[in-house]
Amino acid sequence: MTARLLYSSDTAKGWRPWGLLVPFLAIVFVVLTGLGPEIALGNAGLLDASDNPKGLLGFAAFLFIPFALLGLVVLAWVRFVERRSVASIGLAPERATGTFLIGHLTGTAMASAIVAGIWLAGGFKIGAIAPALLSPGALAGIAVLGACFAVQSSVEELLFRGWMLSAASAKLGIVLAIVLSCAVFVLLHFEHGAKPLVYANTLLFALFACAWALRRGHIWGVMGWHAGWNWILAVGFASRVTGLDTHMPALIAQTTESGPVWLTGGGQGPEGSVVCTAALLLGIAWFALQRGSSNPR
Repeated sequence: MTARLLYSSDTAKGWRPWGLLVPFLAIVFVVLTGLGPEIALGNAGLLDASDNPKGLLGFAAFLFIPFALLGLVVLAWVRFVERRSVASIGLAPERATGTFLIGHLTGTAMASAIVAGIWLAGGFKIGAIAPALLSPGALAGIAVLGACFAVQSSVEELLFRGWMLSAASAKLGIVLAIVLSCAVFVLLHFEHGAKPLVYANTLLFALFACAWALRRGHIWGVMGWHAGWNWILAVGFASRVTGLDTHMPALIAQTTESGPVWLTGGGQGPEGSVVCTAALLLGIAWFALQRGSSNPR
């Protein structure tokens, strides 16, 4: 397989890990930065018996603390061990803010369309419209979660589509790099008892993110897309995101399940629905049919 530098022609001046070591390092980074905060949050009473966050404070801390630490570890590794630029992991500074915001709007729209599709197919019933607008406290909480989801989602993209994809590709080639990145992404999103469709959609999510990053030549847009997707699913429709419930009043519309699990996603939320499967497949096909580009968009 032909090695390939992604995002930037900048070469590493330090040590690049062996290609097959990259996925193990990614797992180590996640475990090391996640274990301590999980213990601390549990001791503070911010996690329930299933280690899921409780209340706004618990949810915000759950999203922010371990992922901020993970982001710092990845950036430190790139800077001091591999000694390469952040542009080489997809963080070139050109048009970063605008590109992130466009991606955020795209993720918000795409996830909202999936919820709408489930509703049109009879999987959801609509209750109160925008009940969060009646509560200043709820709106403040939604804004806080927006910032925290931006950190969490951006760091996931930094790890998987930024560092991991570029590090593995430089040693093993782009195809195997995609396989390894997606495999670790699915593994770290393992949830006991989840349906096969959930794992299929998790894989498609990772493939879609890889396709976006590779076609655009950076990760700013897909960082925003991931953040908008997670945030609007969590607060927009009183639904679950990756199986977690914020218990916040809905920003757009309160939804309740009224259809089979394969349509609604069940306890996983809309990400476990066949409507999500169709949306991600269409997104992957859309990027696959485009010509390659390294221009920020």
